[in-house]
Amino acid sequence: MRKFFNLVLFLFIATVSFSFFGSKEKVVEWKLGHNANTDHIWHETAVKFSEAVETKTNGKVKVKIFPNGQLGSETDMINSVRLGTLDMVLTGETLQNWAPKAALMAVPYAFRDLNHMNTVLNGEIGQEIKENIQTNAGLIPLYYHERAPRNLTTNREIKSVGDLKGMIIRVPDVPIFVKTWEKLEAKPTPMSLQEVFTSLQQNTIHAQENPYDLIYSLGFYEVQKYAYETEHVIQWIYATVGEKQFNKLTPEQQTAVLQAAEEAQLFAQGKFQEFVTTSRQNLLDKGMKIVSVNKEEYQNKIMPEMQNILTPEQYELYLKIVNTK
Repeated sequence: MRKFFNLVLFLFIATVSFSFFGSKEKVVEWKLGHNANTDHIWHETAVKFSEAVETKTNGKVKVKIFPNGQLGSETDMINSVRLGTLDMVLTGETLQNWAPKAALMAVPYAFRDLNHMNTVLNGEIGQEIKENIQTNAGLIPLYYHERAPRNLTTNREIKSVGDLKGMIIRVPDVPIFVKTWEKLEAKPTPMSLQEVFTSLQQNTIHAQENPYDLIYSLGFYEVQKYAYETEHVIQWIYATVGEKQFNKLTPEQQTAVLQAAEEAQLFAQGKFQEFVTTSRQNLLDKGMKIVSVNKEEYQNKIMPEMQNILTPEQYELYLKIVNTK
């Protein structure tokens, strides 16, 4: 009887011990991918976000960052998040391939300046775009980065819009960008960001367009002579997390992640202007020639075509943006 009692006691203690230690909350490890290098504001902000998440969750949620397009193109990374093999990605207008309203994040000459963009982004239109992304792509925007305007780089002299005729220009895999450059009589070629440097070097493409920070961080100044300040797109980019991944967190962890995102947002905004100014100066220091252009010439060619470039749903939202004071 004593042996039986001891056995029962042992099993009871073992069960309690297993329940106590076995129920210990597991550490969640997220992977975050982006296309910039480790000196870029996107990476610096991602590091701040990662540190804040770990602190606020007492180490129960960790975010590991993969810069430099290590995990593939932006499209690849979006697909990976949707499949669950990646958890977070910094992404922008490429999301329109899933969520049509995401196209409005980067419509040529839709935003007058950054103030106009932020007004739209933080208002009803911005909320509509976020909801469209979550509903259609299954990604939740956590925080965003303002971006410097997109400019055109090439080794050719451009004196007017007419000089773009026949020029092979790399563009992201985004329908609006393709259609826009076609309207300017160029030959847009969708290509992942990781292939651009070599393609420019080998002259298989003649030009590319990006904000100054990416032109610098990706070293395009080594293979491009001119940067033309077309400023054809003012835009933003989101740090997004998979909806399924976010929903696996406890409510307390979700709150902590959202608080960390707010801190990351403030950090990014505080560094943005200095970062853009420095990026432009870095290109000049590397010998790149920055050339002003007559932006009205580009606007007059593109804006009347927007109804043909956008879908009816997108065009309706575009008009709301243009008319936002």
